[in-house]
Amino acid sequence: MRPAAGEVLHFSEDPTITTFRPYVARTNGQVTPYVWAVGHDRAPDYWFPRQCPRAMAWVGPATTPEDRDRIIGAGSGTRVHAVEYGWLDAIRSVELYAYRLPADEFVERDAAVVATTEVQPLGPAERVGDLFALHEEAGIQLRVLRRLHDFWAETVASTLEWSGIRMRNAKP
Repeated sequence: MRPAAGEVLHFSEDPTITTFRPYVARTNGQVTPYVWAVGHDRAPDYWFPRQCPRAMAWVGPATTPEDRDRIIGAGSGTRVHAVEYGWLDAIRSVELYAYRLPADEFVERDAAVVATTEVQPLGPAERVGDLFALHEEAGIQLRVLRRLHDFWAETVASTLEWSGIRMRNAKP
């Protein structure tokens, strides 16, 4: 589940959205209202239930072979997504949808893209499907841990590129 050329994606558990309206994300601390979406490279970050904490790491241009092998694992590809055991049932059972949105209405902001005006989807919501299968097809290792914070601490101190989403929902 990735956007096609000229598209970005918004993932949601709500299949009934007809118009995306800018809002101020409560947890972001920013004041400008945005419609949030992601492009091709960051779409896998959202192949999870919305509230699921996840720590992600991938090889970048400055990644050392030592960090790649230590955190991702020797022979384990170039990207890993880590979740906690307590989220496995939700990952299996969530009904996740993707909305295709016109890319020309968005500008880059950090790892996402944002629009400051209302955006109409290009069509109805599409069921994302089996999240485990998506990870497998994309060659992304999905690691399940008792708790994320130790992995997270190692990852952010490494030369890998990384992202953490909903980490406030991880076990302390």
